[in-house]
Amino acid sequence: MGVKNIERLIEQRIKESPINPDNLPLEEKVVEIRRTTRVMEGGRRFSFSTLAIVGDRNGHVGYGHGKAREVPPSIAKAIADAKKRLIEIPIIEGTVPHDVIGEYDSAVILLKPARRGTGVVAGGPMRPILELAGITDVLAKIIGVTTNPNAIVRATFDAFLKLKSPEEVASIRNIEEEEIRRRYKIYAGGVPIR
Repeated sequence: MGVKNIERLIEQRIKESPINPDNLPLEEKVVEIRRTTRVMEGGRRFSFSTLAIVGDRNGHVGYGHGKAREVPPSIAKAIADAKKRLIEIPIIEGTVPHDVIGEYDSAVILLKPARRGTGVVAGGPMRPILELAGITDVLAKIIGVTTNPNAIVRATFDAFLKLKSPEEVASIRNIEEEEIRRRYKIYAGGVPIR
C-alpha cells in the first residue's frame, strides 16, 4: 500500500498556485521539540528536531521540520521550511466546507464543519494548525492508531489538500455556485443568501 508523500502533494499544489510568504502577516507556533542523542567515542552528542506551523489566520498555513545541534537554530530552520510549504485552504463562514478524513501512515483524522460559536474542538497538534489556518469553528478528532505529532500534522495537511472550494463543487455537481454557498451558510449558522 505504501505511505503518501504529503510533501510531493504540497509541492504540486504550490506549483499550481504559488504563495509569496513575504506578503502575508504570518504567525509561528512550535508544535514539538525533540531531543535525540548519539553516543560517540568521546561521549554523547545531542541534537534537536523541531516541528513548527506558520499561518496568517486567513486560509494560508504551512508546516516545517528543522534539525540542529541547538534549539534556536532548529526552530529557525523549521519556520523557514514551513514558509516554503504554504498552502491555501477554502474556509466558509469560519469553518471547513465539508467533512473530510486525512490519512498519513497510521494517523487518521476527521474534520467536520461546525456552527458559528462552536470554537475549535481539536486536540494535540491539530489545534494550532486549525487556529493558524483561520478556522474558528470546527469539530476535529484523531481516529487513527498513532498520536505522533509528525504523523498527525501530515494527516491534517492531507485533509486540507482534499478540501474542495464552492467553485470546484459547483463545477463538479453542475449546480450554481450561489446555491452551494447558500447551503453552506445555512449549515454554518449564517444568514442564508436570498
